[in-house]
Amino acid sequence: MTVTVPLSERALILAPLGRDSQVALMILNEAGYGGLITPDLATLCTELEPGAGLLLIAAEALNGPELEGLLLYLEQQPAWSDLPIVLLTHHGGSGQGPSSQLSKLLGNVTFLERPFHPATLVSLISTALRGRRRQYEARDRLIDLSNSERRLQSTLETLEQQVEERTAQLRHNEEALRQSQKMEAVGQLTGGIAHDFNNMLTGIIGSLELLRRRLARGRLDDLDSLIDLGVTSANRAAGLTHRLLAFSRRQSLDSKAVQMNELVQSMGELLQRSLNESIQLDMRLHEQLWVAEADPNQLESALLNLVINARDAMPDGGNLVVETGNQVLDRDYTATYSNLEPGDYVVLSVTDNGCGMPESVINRAFDPFFTTKPIGQGTGLGLSMIYGFSKQSGGHVSIDSKIDEGTTVKLYLPRFQGESLPHAPADTEQAPNAVEGETVLIVEDDPAVRVLVSAVLSELGYGFVEAGDADGAMPILDSEQRIDLLISDVGLPGMNGRQLAEIGRQPRPQLKVLFMTGYAEKAAERQGFLAAGMDLIAKPFSIEALAQKIRQMIGQQG
Repeated sequence: MTVTVPLSERALILAPLGRDSQVALMILNEAGYGGLITPDLATLCTELEPGAGLLLIAAEALNGPELEGLLLYLEQQPAWSDLPIVLLTHHGGSGQGPSSQLSKLLGNVTFLERPFHPATLVSLISTALRGRRRQYEARDRLIDLSNSERRLQSTLETLEQQVEERTAQLRHNEEALRQSQKMEAVGQLTGGIAHDFNNMLTGIIGSLELLRRRLARGRLDDLDSLIDLGVTSANRAAGLTHRLLAFSRRQSLDSKAVQMNELVQSMGELLQRSLNESIQLDMRLHEQLWVAEADPNQLESALLNLVINARDAMPDGGNLVVETGNQVLDRDYTATYSNLEPGDYVVLSVTDNGCGMPESVINRAFDPFFTTKPIGQGTGLGLSMIYGFSKQSGGHVSIDSKIDEGTTVKLYLPRFQGESLPHAPADTEQAPNAVEGETVLIVEDDPAVRVLVSAVLSELGYGFVEAGDADGAMPILDSEQRIDLLISDVGLPGMNGRQLAEIGRQPRPQLKVLFMTGYAEKAAERQGFLAAGMDLIAKPFSIEALAQKIRQMIGQQG
C-alpha cells in the first residue's frame, strides 16, 4: 500500500542492507504515513530539496563522500528548520560504530536500536512529524510576515512617492498662486488704469494738435497752458507705467533702507485708482517716522494687496486708513512669535470699516490656499505672501478684526540700523552749458529718442555724433574723435549697450557711459551691471533730468 502525503510530511528512508527499508516503509504505510526509499545518500540529498518530514537512516549508510552533501544540507538549513533524523543502529546503541561521532553533526537525531518494535518506530515517527509540522507552520508564518512586510514596504514607498508628488504639486500650486496673486493685483487695476491712461493720452495728443493748429494760424497766446497740460498728462502716464512694471516683476528679497512715508505717498495715486468711488482713502503718516529695513518692491506689493483686501471688505463703500508709526516691541510680546526679536519696528497699518472676520477665519487668514471667497473670484490679497515677506524681513504681521466693525492689518518691519539717509537737495537750478569742445556719442536705435537727445545736446552747446546701433558706433570709438561721454540705450539690436560700453572702453579706458532704458529698475538691480564711471537714466525722462545727468557725468573726475 502506498500512502500519498505532502512532501513536507514524507519520510525519506535509507537502509541499503537487507530488507530494513521495505519493512520500515510497510510499518509507516500501515500507520498512515508516507515514505520514499532512497538507494544512496546522493539520492536522499536530491529528494531533500523539494521537502521532507524526517529522515530514517541506517547507521551503516553514513559513509562515503556523499555524507558531506548531507552534512552541508543540514548545516545550511533555514532558521525555521531543524530536520528530524531517526538513526537505526545495531545492537549496543549509540555508543558503537561511527554514528556516535556523527550525532553532533546530524543535529536533531534520535537513535533506534535494531531489531525494533513497530510501535516504537511509529511513535518516534509520529513525534518527529508533529514537531516538523510546527516547523513548517512557523515557516509559513515567517513567509506571511515577510510578505506583509514587503506589502507594507511597497505601500510605504507608494505613499512616500504620493506624498512627494503631492508636495511637489502643492509647491508648484503655491508658487503659481503667489505669482497669480501678484499679477491679480495688477489685474484689479486694469480697467481703471486703461480708462485713465487713455485720458492721459487724450491730454497729450489733444494738447499737441492744438499747439500745431495755433502755430499754423500764428496764434502764440496761451500756449503755455497747452504745453503744461501735455507735460502733466505725460508725466502721470510715465508714473503709472513705472509702478505697473515694478508690480509685475518677480525678484528675490533685497532689503535696504526705506523711507516708508515717501513710499506710501508715491503709491497714493495708484492706491486711489484701485478703490471704488464710494471708498474714502485717508493717509495718516507719522511725522518722525523711523527708517525701515525692507525690500521696497515687496513692500509696495504688500501695501497694494492690503488695500485691495480692504476694498473687497467694503462692497457698499466706507473709509480706508493707511497709517504709519513707530513701535517698540518688548520681549514679552515677541516671545509669543517665532523668529521675532525685541526692538524698534516701523509699522504700516491698513484699516477698513467693512464686514470684518470671525475668529475662525483670522486663525487661518495667513494659510496658503485659504480663502473665503467663491471659486473664481480671486482678489490677489496674498496674505500668505505678506506673512512670508514679514517673516523673511525679520518682522511681523497681525490682524485685528470684529464682525461688522472692520479689520486692521499691521505690518511690522525692523528699524534700519545703518547711518541716516542723506536728504537729496532739490535740483532746481538749470544745468550748465557745455564747455567748448565737449562731445557726446549717442547710440540709440529709436530715431525719435535719438533726435530728442541730439536736440538737448545742441541746446546745451555740446558737440555730438550719432549712431543707430553698436555696429555704427564701433568705428567712431576706434577713431581719434574726441568723446567725453557715451550715451547708449541698453536694449540695442545685436550687441547691447552694456557690451558696447565694455568694448568701447578698451581703446578708451576712461570713457564715461550713461545708459538709457525703459527698464531701469531691472537693469540697476542686476549685480555688476554698472561699473565705475557708468550711470543710468530711466525712460521717459525730462530734458532737465537728462541735461543734469550729462553735466554730472562729464564733470566727474576720471
